[in-house]
Amino acid sequence: MKILELSGIEKSYGRIKALNGVSFDVPEGSVFGVLGPNGSGKTTLLSIILDVLSADKGNFQWFGKPGSPETRKNIGSLLETPNFYHYLSAVNNLKVTQSISERGDRTAINDVLKKVSLFERRNSRFSTYSLGMKQRLAIASALLGNPRVMVLDEPTNGLDPVGIVEIRQLIQQLRSEGFTIIIASHLLDEVEKICTHVAILKKGEVVASGAVDDVLTDEDVIEISAPDQAKLRELATLVPGITQWKEDGKFLHLHFIKGEADPLKINQFYFDNGVVLQHLNIRKKRLEAKFFELTGN
Repeated sequence: MKILELSGIEKSYGRIKALNGVSFDVPEGSVFGVLGPNGSGKTTLLSIILDVLSADKGNFQWFGKPGSPETRKNIGSLLETPNFYHYLSAVNNLKVTQSISERGDRTAINDVLKKVSLFERRNSRFSTYSLGMKQRLAIASALLGNPRVMVLDEPTNGLDPVGIVEIRQLIQQLRSEGFTIIIASHLLDEVEKICTHVAILKKGEVVASGAVDDVLTDEDVIEISAPDQAKLRELATLVPGITQWKEDGKFLHLHFIKGEADPLKINQFYFDNGVVLQHLNIRKKRLEAKFFELTGN
């Protein structure tokens, strides 16, 4: 099922075209990354699908229906960190949030605090929280009302490595519980680690979208090494189906058309020619390389 469908979304600020014909689908149960450099239109796009901004052209559907106050109840969002009161506890801050948003009942507060692993610190003042804990409390506020979808804008921005790991683990946990999560980010490494699907934006346009593995991989690359590296190089051009090979330190990278690399046959080929491989690995193109390739940055 498609949780979200966007078709031809356009948005301009005067002469500046923030979004230009953006279209993609978000599958149910995915962690979908909207990736792009600053100024690519990520926050504008999230604001439109959350009805904070109106698109100039195009449309979108949540759960197969046009956006409405009713469908909005199934979407928890975090575009900016809520203005929590530093002198209040987590519980009391969420009571304030709840009274404003009218999402969920009082028992829901304990539930969301358990979900983000803050229940044991529920009575501690917000001012005593680490940055990661503060961000988890913000996500807890978005979870009030038991939404089906979470929309998060730069959820790890400004966090230290420990805080980043905490948010990453929380997102993976929420996905395992059946949530669909949409994340806008410019952090390539984080998107690669936690997202199942991605749309890459460049100056308001989608330059690639789909499952992360499909977006990253437009060829198969097999990484090999052996004690006799000279023989490894000598035989490389003779490997059946190879399109090119490159040397990277003690490794050789054998390139094939996508879907045509067979590690077993490669190992057998070298063995038959007197070379015993000590390392053979299917190597994915990193998101960073693919991102720069697509965006020209």
